[in-house]
Amino acid sequence: MSTDYNYDDKGQFFPFFVLTLTSLVTLPLTYNLLRPSKGLENTAPRIKSEFKPEHAELIEAQKRKRLRKERRIKRIVTVIVGYAVMAWMVYLIIVTARITPKVWDPYDILGVSRSADERAISKHYKRLSLVYHPDKIRPDPAKNETLEMLNDRFVELTKAYKALTDEEVRNNYIQYGHPDGKQSMSIGIALPTFVVSEGNSKYTLLVYGALLGVLLPYIVGKWWYGSQRYTKERVLVASAGDIFREYREDITDGGIVNALSTGAEFKEMLQGPKTDAGLAKLEKKVLAEDSSFLSPEDRNVIKSLDDSSRRKALALLWAYLGRIDLDDTTLNGEKYEAAPIALSLNEAFTAIALAFGNVRPILGSFRTSQHLIQAVAPGSSPLLQLPHFTEEVVKSVQGADAKEHYTVQKFMSIPEEKRRSLTVGAGLLSEKQYTAATTVAKQLPVIEVSRAFFKVMGEKVITPSSLVQLVVKARFVPPGFSNVPQVDPVELEDIDPDEDDLDAIMGRKPAKNRTTKLVNGVKVEEKVEAIQPPLAHAPYLARDHSPRWHIFLADAKQGKMAVPPFTFTTFDKPLFDADGKPTFNVQTLKMQFQAPPQVGDFTFVLNLLCDSYLGLDTKMEVTLHIDDPAKAAALDEEDDISEPDEGKLTHFNPASHSMLTKSPTDSIAGQMQALKTGQPPKKKTRKPSEESTDDESDTDGDAGDTSDTNTETDIDD
Repeated sequence: MSTDYNYDDKGQFFPFFVLTLTSLVTLPLTYNLLRPSKGLENTAPRIKSEFKPEHAELIEAQKRKRLRKERRIKRIVTVIVGYAVMAWMVYLIIVTARITPKVWDPYDILGVSRSADERAISKHYKRLSLVYHPDKIRPDPAKNETLEMLNDRFVELTKAYKALTDEEVRNNYIQYGHPDGKQSMSIGIALPTFVVSEGNSKYTLLVYGALLGVLLPYIVGKWWYGSQRYTKERVLVASAGDIFREYREDITDGGIVNALSTGAEFKEMLQGPKTDAGLAKLEKKVLAEDSSFLSPEDRNVIKSLDDSSRRKALALLWAYLGRIDLDDTTLNGEKYEAAPIALSLNEAFTAIALAFGNVRPILGSFRTSQHLIQAVAPGSSPLLQLPHFTEEVVKSVQGADAKEHYTVQKFMSIPEEKRRSLTVGAGLLSEKQYTAATTVAKQLPVIEVSRAFFKVMGEKVITPSSLVQLVVKARFVPPGFSNVPQVDPVELEDIDPDEDDLDAIMGRKPAKNRTTKLVNGVKVEEKVEAIQPPLAHAPYLARDHSPRWHIFLADAKQGKMAVPPFTFTTFDKPLFDADGKPTFNVQTLKMQFQAPPQVGDFTFVLNLLCDSYLGLDTKMEVTLHIDDPAKAAALDEEDDISEPDEGKLTHFNPASHSMLTKSPTDSIAGQMQALKTGQPPKKKTRKPSEESTDDESDTDGDAGDTSDTNTETDIDD
């Protein structure tokens, strides 16, 4: 059997091949471009505000510029070209005539019925021979017939006749589908013939070489080396190295801003003539005498830099933080472009600070995020994050000689009349501006901790090296609300998940998307939904940002981090109702870590910080009490003995009595205690039934699903 390779000279199949390959690339790219974004910035609600800062059009232009980069124009162009090719292939498929291969059928060739016997077939063949034998028929010029065509027709009739009457030929037909036996096989390649036609083969090889030898290695190499350039925080590796070299244990907030200016991203932003363009004017504005937000140390850093790109980047950052009008559209645009870059670089600094574990740089990195998002310089008043507030308004509120800045909460706690008189007036705010500022203030997500305690799921005490949960019960209480309802004590309890819910026990996800609460002493399950807080009100930042809350434990004596931060971006209950009013729901925040290996009391400083707003941080002391394992074993033994008597065994029987008189290590609880403490539990003397009944009822109040660890929480103002 010979094998032939035939190209698609009729154009029947290669459009299907090209359509398939193109769709394999185009359709996934289309889904990638059109699928709804799951980013918090694209799905979260927004704080209601009509405030438009100065240069709002420049800020919006920078936002659009960043969105264009994220959309990836190359992908859009690729999708458009892909659909154009697919449409062309579909058109070729529609207009190209189909050539269907015909199956060799002797009955059809002879024109006899499939039920005809051999005698009828022979009789019919003789009649056809009288008509179509080459000696009996002549070619018809009107039908373009030739003698060769007539001979071929008669040969086909003869083959068909023998296939139905001759035993050997019939076997060939049955086995191979043709009276001549096994036929040659033709393999079709779904490419047009011109691809391999004489003179075009060299171009075909050139295209193959370009695709496999140039384009494919380029794409793979670009992806590989591109991924190697970035850290997991999506910061250039070179930038992370430069920021690492600027790290100091005693670094100030201004020093962190200086460290961020070393990022290589700023060099890409200020390439070519942009490096020195307007630098002198920029420095003159930033280093002016009235720039009170700059410390002498920060001024000297700017003046001492020799690298023009870094010097300009640092000056742009301080101009952004000080909200300085640079009187130049290009410089103002670069100022707003620099802030999101610095915010991304600050994530790299935070990772470095967490690796070292020193509390001061960690807190400084979180504060720097707040400063960059709100465009407020370090050391400035948190009131500047309210719409229309300026330094003059701040001085009017807190006094020119104030040693401490007012927070938004403190400002909103001032009686309405006095607050209005301090902010509304000549050179201050108008009534409309005051209303806009207080409206935003009443929507800020201020979190108030109601209770913080430690627990081990399923246990009454915390033993050394056990897996501990820090449970924080808190509410969002926006500034300016006075009639805040009291917290229901039941809401401050934490119910353990079901024993079969391993994901919840290990802290990988909520308890089967349900939370369990106590209502009149009865467990009631509620469905848990991830509720996103509103996007940060950051009118000066040229990107959307979803607030994040960080909780970590620190050792105040050593100034070191004890437990790394846990980050929360969503909550289990709504923060606001449909009308925009706060719900004051109790939120549950949990972080899990391993307990110390020693017995005793361990006091930590709990830090709860929001990365988006100034003055909303919470700092409090929490005490972790570690008990001796023998105490836990004793409690387990009491539970093991008391549980069968509590309504399970209503009648006394000798078997039960003999079971209670066995060796202490015969019970499961006794064996567990022996494993934990290395010694068997003390044998208890059985009391009379009346006393036993009294003791059993007392244990009812001790059993519970929540940890009763005594945790003292002192909130620092």
